[in-house]
Amino acid sequence: MEENDYLAMLDRAKSQLPDQIEQHERFELPELDIIQEGKITIFKNFIDVTDKLRRDPQHLLQYLLKELGTPGNLEGRRVVFKAKISTSHIDEKIKDYTETYVICSECGRPDTHIEKEDRTFILVCEACGARRPIMVRKAAKAEDANTLRPGDVIEVTINDVGKKGDGVGKYMDYLIIVPGTTRGTRTNVKITNISAKTAFGQVTTEAVNH
Repeated sequence: MEENDYLAMLDRAKSQLPDQIEQHERFELPELDIIQEGKITIFKNFIDVTDKLRRDPQHLLQYLLKELGTPGNLEGRRVVFKAKISTSHIDEKIKDYTETYVICSECGRPDTHIEKEDRTFILVCEACGARRPIMVRKAAKAEDANTLRPGDVIEVTINDVGKKGDGVGKYMDYLIIVPGTTRGTRTNVKITNISAKTAFGQVTTEAVNH
């Protein structure tokens, strides 16, 4: 086949492609209309958002109440949270919801719906046909927040000295052993090793990260 003939066929094929394949309307949610009155936060255009997402208002509401850690109620087209919450915080949680429950991970389109198979919820894309289980991000467990790990930098007050002359302090429910320190010293310590509830560390100039 001549090269010119091939290029002509290619151009002709491209011209027959539907515009939807080359261009997608960008998915954007309505700008959140949120005000604070005293100790409550009012999400005035909540239903406008759920309409755009094509999701049950109660589903999004229960997600937000859990993620924001506050009680609240649906009142008409608005939601009233019983706490002062910033617009940016609510916006962040709605974006997380959209990524989890709405956007297709294959084609990036919002044209989806949720089906249930046995005990698993499946996100089904009406645009490309993709199916994926909905994986809900779990909040960190409380005990995880109270766990010390090697490499953590913490601030410790040395309130005792062990038999070997090493400084001893407390952090949460850990006993911290720090060589080269004296009683009454308050210093940043980098954890090097942990055995049960006893941690060993060394003095560091690094900033606290735990």
